[in-house]
Amino acid sequence: MDELLLEADQTCKGERLDKWISEQCDELTRNAVQKLIENGSVKVNDCTPVKNYKLKGGEQVSIVIPEPEVLDVVPQDIPIDIVYEDDDLLIVNKPKGMVVHPAAGNPDGTLVNALLFHCKGRLSSINGVIRPGIVHRIDKLTSGLLIVAKNDNAHNKLAEQIKEHSFTREYQAVCCGRFKEKQGTVDAPIGRSKFDRKKMCVTEQNSRHAVTHYEVLEEFGQYSLVRFRLETGRTHQIRVHCAYIGHPVLGDEVYGKPFKGIEGQCLHAKLIGFVHPTTGEYMEFDSELPEYFRKMLDKLKK
Repeated sequence: MDELLLEADQTCKGERLDKWISEQCDELTRNAVQKLIENGSVKVNDCTPVKNYKLKGGEQVSIVIPEPEVLDVVPQDIPIDIVYEDDDLLIVNKPKGMVVHPAAGNPDGTLVNALLFHCKGRLSSINGVIRPGIVHRIDKLTSGLLIVAKNDNAHNKLAEQIKEHSFTREYQAVCCGRFKEKQGTVDAPIGRSKFDRKKMCVTEQNSRHAVTHYEVLEEFGQYSLVRFRLETGRTHQIRVHCAYIGHPVLGDEVYGKPFKGIEGQCLHAKLIGFVHPTTGEYMEFDSELPEYFRKMLDKLKK
């Protein structure tokens, strides 16, 4: 078992313990933290806190992370596009339509199933049995580059870069409408919608800081090709921020509306850059826009 030691300063006063821990530890979701609190794995000043404990500031918080369960996700021989690989990590170019890890409705056929086969089980265990090796995710209907950790040391160092906003992530998307400002920043907190628990939204309640930088690259009538750089990495961040400023991603059926000729959003994770966890070398990988994306651009240009 691993134990994490955290200190809550005075700026945390009044904040819920479960929310605060999940913000300090990107590898722990709020639900996971709540379960750890319920089973006594979290201590505040050596005492077991109540579930809805609010910080007073100045507390010492310890979190015992249980050993990962025995892996029971089945390895599957599924072709994957590996852009780069070494003993610590690999970069995968995920196709649109592939789910990253098993979940309800998608028990197999996922990227994780393919990775278990390709890496012969040699993946980091930090995210448990369902998400081995997965440092960050992209949506099923989003294509593009994804980094995978082969060991816990690599996973921790990569996750720390994401937390410190030093991990470069650039996306390109086709958005609806023409932007008044051709470049800018959306700084708006994102949390789960109280009206639909499957959706995220811009909200001040139970939300997390979210920042997206954008630049319009080209315009086609009432559509725009836009480059996005993530400063933070919240669930559905680009899609939520685009909808919030009135320019939903083309084809986004959740935050916008369907578009004939494309299934789901026209969004591609084009570039990632990071410091290698072992060598200390900065590495950057760029990918070509996939066929579905290029066809949509050709259609809009005509």
